Amino acid sequence: MLAPHGLQSKRIQTKTGLNMHVLEAGLPSNPCVLLLHGFPELAFSWRHQLTALANAGFHVIAPDQRGYGDTLGGDDRFDGDWQASGMLYLVDDVLALLEALNIGHVKAVIGHDFGSPVAAWCALTRPDVFRAVVMMSAPFSGPPDAAHWATTHAAIVQEVVALGELDPPRQHYQWYYSDAQANGDMWHAPQGLHAFLRAYYHVKSADWTVNQPHALTAWQAAELAKLPHYYVMPAGQTMAQAVAVHAPSTAQVSACTWLSETDLAVYVAAYQARGFQGGLQWYRCATSVKQFEVMSRYGGQTIDVPAAYIAGQADWGVYQFPGALEKMKAQVCKDMRFIELLPQAGHWVQQEQPEAVNKLLLNFLSSL
Repeated sequence: MLAPHGLQSKRIQTKTGLNMHVLEAGLPSNPCVLLLHGFPELAFSWRHQLTALANAGFHVIAPDQRGYGDTLGGDDRFDGDWQASGMLYLVDDVLALLEALNIGHVKAVIGHDFGSPVAAWCALTRPDVFRAVVMMSAPFSGPPDAAHWATTHAAIVQEVVALGELDPPRQHYQWYYSDAQANGDMWHAPQGLHAFLRAYYHVKSADWTVNQPHALTAWQAAELAKLPHYYVMPAGQTMAQAVAVHAPSTAQVSACTWLSETDLAVYVAAYQARGFQGGLQWYRCATSVKQFEVMSRYGGQTIDVPAAYIAGQADWGVYQFPGALEKMKAQVCKDMRFIELLPQAGHWVQQEQPEAVNKLLLNFLSSL
């Protein structure tokens, strides 16, 4: 992938078997900040932060994570080694990248969307390496309880099944993403990959004014059904179908300043080249009872390094797991510096409101 202006693109071979593509900015002698993207994103999703943080005196690194973009070595086959994308393995990938770059610790690890829990687990398990953490869009509610992980997972799945019994029936996107059909549904969307990604990014942004998120009372099917269709889909629909009915008009696309057609083309090229399965493996791990058990071994542990949370006011991701935001604030993060929900931003907060995000990040970093 060609690097945006002012950024360096390089490949790093790691001991976890990945040939990682990273975007880099700033002098290697400066304090390091690590940026971790989510789904369906890329290192490119941090283009605004890479430049701003480098200009402020940091060495900034954003990798294409396992299964994404130009990073090689992951298993993109549905029947392949999908459990290599379990959360603790993703932390190992990050540690291996830092080791290959001869970086002993980072000033902060910053994650968005699915990169948010990766960043959180980095800070929870290796506070010696990750000296601070910023989570974006996805709140982190901590590891599963060590004594009750099995019943907790069963209760989660029970409500997912109950979604299918509603009238009209619904399906949870993470379990849809865990099925074999999801990759092809999106990669070969009837409307074309470009139109699918444009619609997907649109409906989860503040540009789709229907997004008026609010807290849900509990992880119960009737409550979860209040989430928009890109989270709790109509049963029997594909994700491509779920977002197609809300695709932006030509005028809306022209007015979209945060994701130009040139920017969108970067994502289209990346996902056209390899599909989505590499990223979907993460969701299979997230819904897996085996991975739930693995993470429960850290039950009760907290994030003790300085932490912050940033999201958009129009982001349903803040509330998709009822109670997570409150638990993160009250129990999981022992040094939560701030929680900010930015106006005129939806799920893609660092792209939709880059200047506001950059200001918050720099204030946080300067306070450490």
